[in-house]
Amino acid sequence: MKIIRVGVDLAKEVFHVHGVDEREKPVWQRRLSRGRWFEAVLAKVEPGCEIGMEACTGAHHWAREFQSRGYAVKLIAPQFVKPYVKSNKNDSQDAEAVCEAMSRPTMRFVEIKSVEQQDIQALHRIRSELVSQRTAKGNQIRGLVAEYGLVAPKQMLRLRRAIPDWLEDAENGLSERFRCLLHGLWGDLQELDRRVAEMDAEIEVIAKSDPVAQRLQQLRGVGPVTATALVAAVGSGEQFAKGRDLAVSLGLTPKQHSTGGKERLLGISKRGDPYLRSLLVHGARTVICWAKHKDDPLSQWVMSVARRRHPNVAAVALANKTARIAWAMIKEGTDYQPALATH
Repeated sequence: MKIIRVGVDLAKEVFHVHGVDEREKPVWQRRLSRGRWFEAVLAKVEPGCEIGMEACTGAHHWAREFQSRGYAVKLIAPQFVKPYVKSNKNDSQDAEAVCEAMSRPTMRFVEIKSVEQQDIQALHRIRSELVSQRTAKGNQIRGLVAEYGLVAPKQMLRLRRAIPDWLEDAENGLSERFRCLLHGLWGDLQELDRRVAEMDAEIEVIAKSDPVAQRLQQLRGVGPVTATALVAAVGSGEQFAKGRDLAVSLGLTPKQHSTGGKERLLGISKRGDPYLRSLLVHGARTVICWAKHKDDPLSQWVMSVARRRHPNVAAVALANKTARIAWAMIKEGTDYQPALATH
């Protein structure tokens, strides 16, 4: 009995495995603890066996561990595993579904991230959460001071300047107790600013030291943050056959709802990583703001789209093009070629 494929349902403490032989017959189904499951798989199956897992928490770590020991590992997005779950959902059924899904010839798999990629991704996730907390803190301050008759400015920069003035003004109606509270909120806001600045400085270091990130910054609307986020998300780009596949994975292409030969395209699908998609779209909006003053082919193309369609459509179209060009630069290891940007 030789096991050729194993599906694994990952969890925190309890793991389920489902193995099949050359005749696609289930021959190994076990429930294993976290401390025993990895060694149990190594003892049961030979190197070269395919091991499949859902691309969830911890999957990239275990995939690297198996790869280092000579096993072929395939990660599958959870939404592609769900259709293969039979009857009621449980951990054993999930492991069987993973094993079945990975055998499909047209199945799409997730590229296994390196430790460096995960480091950069963790940095971006922490920064994103800190920015969200800073925005929430600013909104909290605005709401509280409004109860005392003070109108806070919308811009965060102006809000930072207004808080010291409110604290020093003895005739603005703020009580002594609330002044102490506001001073604490100001300190919280300053600490969040400091932490975000730390993350930005670390991203700058990575963007300057990574050759791929350096090349990606040649693109219009792509700075250190977007370049390093692309490096973390895309890696070598081998998982995509063409640039359009990357744009599709980021949700920058129309969602289709067609039937009976009648094609119907809706708004963008918004699949994939919303953080990276938002970076590309915001970068595209900046490019559009300056494109009206330029006459290069890319500026002329995006302005022609902006004149015919809504500005948001133009921004998404440019973000789509940026993603496709970025894939080509990563895959081929080439610099940005402006002459080919509109082809």
